[in-house]
Amino acid sequence: MTRTLTDRTALMRNRQRASRNPALFLHETAVDEVKDRLSFVKKSFTDTSIVTGLPDPWQAAFPDAQIIEDAETLALEPESRDLILHAMSLHWADDPVGQLIQCRRALRPDGLFIAVFFGGQTLHQLRAVLAQAESDLRGGLSPRVLPMGDIRDLGALLQRAGFALPVADTLPLEASYESLIALMHDLRAMGEANALDARPRNFSRRDVLLRAADLYAETFGTPDGRIPATFELITLTGWAPSEDQPQPLRPGSATTRLADALGTSETPSKIDDRPQSFMCP
Repeated sequence: MTRTLTDRTALMRNRQRASRNPALFLHETAVDEVKDRLSFVKKSFTDTSIVTGLPDPWQAAFPDAQIIEDAETLALEPESRDLILHAMSLHWADDPVGQLIQCRRALRPDGLFIAVFFGGQTLHQLRAVLAQAESDLRGGLSPRVLPMGDIRDLGALLQRAGFALPVADTLPLEASYESLIALMHDLRAMGEANALDARPRNFSRRDVLLRAADLYAETFGTPDGRIPATFELITLTGWAPSEDQPQPLRPGSATTRLADALGTSETPSKIDDRPQSFMCP
């Protein structure tokens, strides 16, 4: 049997704790990113669903949208929506391709899907110093920071899920904190504390945290005595296939020369175009 990535009970508990005194500035940034993309789409949407574990900032931004819990099985009917937003939760999914497939099936033809979530550069400083501190003091590593995908791999998920016109892009952000403890408090207030199924169930040792704090300041600290924390927002955009969507041309079917399109003259290559033979040692 394969072990699951996420302890859903712990994740829900973390989110419930965060809702009491939230720090959702990254969700607000993600909302702005989604709205910016929608502003370039010359199409109106009437049936919107938002898949998220922290609904408040998304419901405020899209008051007419249906909120869907980011469960393993999404409460979405086939071909029932024309816009689906997967909001800041795909990085916790045990089966991200399955999430995308469910969203694609729930879209009507030519419906739009946008997912925004954390990518692989997120908290790379924290990941490095915790690993070093635990290795120095305990001689081993524990799963303490969620593994996250690289944009080169994540972009391929859209095609695997059957979306047309797939696009993936990244937005690196950097926040500044006075200490490692302040960063960890903020992660709790975001609902992004450790919810890995394989995480240690005991409290982190004080000496490990102190060592990590020293390493963070030594390795990444800024001249003003603060520490940076990187957050990478990945955005995936795709459309449910439709017959009236633009289609790529067949190779060799062009009817216009590139030189004509650029308004320049064509210079023949000096390379002999006769078949060549090469000898390898």
